[in-house]
Amino acid sequence: MKNRNPRRGGKANEPVVKVIPLGGLNEVGKNMTVLEYKDEMLLVDCGMTFPSDEMYGIDIVIPDMSYLINNREKIKGLIITHGHEDHIGGIPYLLRRLPVPVYATRLTLGLIENKLKEHGLTAKMRAIKPGDRLNFGSFRVEVLRMTHSVAGAVAFAITTPAGVIFHTGDFKIDYTPLQGEPIDLQRFAEIGKNGVLLLMADSTNAQRKGYTPSEQTVVATLDSIFAPAKNRIIVATFASNVDRVQHIIDLAVKYKRKVAVSGRSMVNVVEIASQLGYLHIPEGTLVDINRLRNLRDEQIVIITTGSQGEPMSALTRMASNDHRAVQIKKNDIIILSSSPIPGNEKTISNVINKLLEKGAQVIYSDIADIHVSGHPCQEELKLIHSLLKPKYFMPVHGEYRHLDAHAKLAEGIGMPRSHIFIMKNGNVLNVSKNRAEVAKEEVAHGNVLVDGLGVGDVGNIVLRDRKLLSESGLIIVVAAIERGSGLLVSGPEILSRGFVYVRESEELIASARDVVTEVLENCQDRGMHEWSAMKNAVRDELRTFIYEQTRRSPIILPIFLEV
Repeated sequence: MKNRNPRRGGKANEPVVKVIPLGGLNEVGKNMTVLEYKDEMLLVDCGMTFPSDEMYGIDIVIPDMSYLINNREKIKGLIITHGHEDHIGGIPYLLRRLPVPVYATRLTLGLIENKLKEHGLTAKMRAIKPGDRLNFGSFRVEVLRMTHSVAGAVAFAITTPAGVIFHTGDFKIDYTPLQGEPIDLQRFAEIGKNGVLLLMADSTNAQRKGYTPSEQTVVATLDSIFAPAKNRIIVATFASNVDRVQHIIDLAVKYKRKVAVSGRSMVNVVEIASQLGYLHIPEGTLVDINRLRNLRDEQIVIITTGSQGEPMSALTRMASNDHRAVQIKKNDIIILSSSPIPGNEKTISNVINKLLEKGAQVIYSDIADIHVSGHPCQEELKLIHSLLKPKYFMPVHGEYRHLDAHAKLAEGIGMPRSHIFIMKNGNVLNVSKNRAEVAKEEVAHGNVLVDGLGVGDVGNIVLRDRKLLSESGLIIVVAAIERGSGLLVSGPEILSRGFVYVRESEELIASARDVVTEVLENCQDRGMHEWSAMKNAVRDELRTFIYEQTRRSPIILPIFLEV
């Protein structure tokens, strides 16, 4: 669905609020939205995403924050919907540049504080809870309870000079959550009755019909696996899914098993959630992962990271015999309590195959109900739309197909097409009481790549070179040349990295050496003594020769030593 012409009309002097997504649209990850009114800004979430296969060597990807840095004096605060990485992972990189106050629920703050500690940062942070009302200049925010796959998830009803903008965050409607209370749908209806100008709602499962099952579904399935088990049980799940972790611990206690935790993020979340009272672990239940040899197999449950087959995760290291404390045994029961994130199917399959080869029993989402989504399906979305009755709608949190499906759903329940806006990161939606339209100009947006300690210093050119290196390798040409005359004094030597094994390709390397020697001698004969021109000549001739001989195009790097 394309954006239709916005509804025209209204008073020319009506207050106009800008809604600017910097991440989270046409992608699943790095969610970040800016609300701007005159000289005031309010930020919602600041996430990250993991790199695609083409981003060689990149650790994480965060939103381009240059628009915020250029408008730093306008920012009143950052409010966070929940503690998943795609909503909080970019916060340390924002706080390095901008001392923005952060507002989040207690568990979410605990997770953020742990991230800041790793980065050596501190910040002004305030704990919030459902029912709180916050003031940020012209923005007044009501915090509303939501249910999701991590505790402490909230939505925001943001009263602006133009009207109420409602941001759902990530959610599902679970009437029987394992912890806490369900969504306060009555309050949603009251807000809708008073009028919602713009709704921004989770679109992740907008293509799925029906309802997202309750977490209680997983409870029953896990119980049926635990009850007859006589071997070790290893459960891989998302570290942030505190409710799931709690139930695994409850089952371990029920069946007289001890619990060990593996994986840095899992260890951190269990520690933080326990300290804040979100996890309740009976004394004597938790044991050190390094002391499992003192227990019988039927006494052990291991909760681990790695449900997505991440290369460095604890479960992947177990599958590859690289884990320092856990070696997979025949008949171990291994539960992958998650669904594959799109793009991770191959890595998960590889881990499953390795575990099966070791004789383990592997239970995953294709063969048992051991995971439910934390996002709403179509009927839940219809309910939220019906309760809030927004005038305008902007689907968020999803790839284009998700946003498009959510837009069509809104249209199907009666919203005019001209009031629905499928946006892109960097677009600006100007919204007032009687008008909404996408501005012609965009703000700076895109991906900022984080590689080690470097933030944004790896761009398309470097990625292109890394891609070429991964595909065809590198040839280094080293020669000693007299600076003034261009005379070849020593060499050339040919070094290969990732192209061919030199000892097995001596004839090719010798011929390449002859080509370079001839090029350098021709340069001297023609009086070409500029090193840049000589390097280009070497690169061009050698590239042609190598391609003719191998049909491959490695990166060629000439290095001249001055004598």
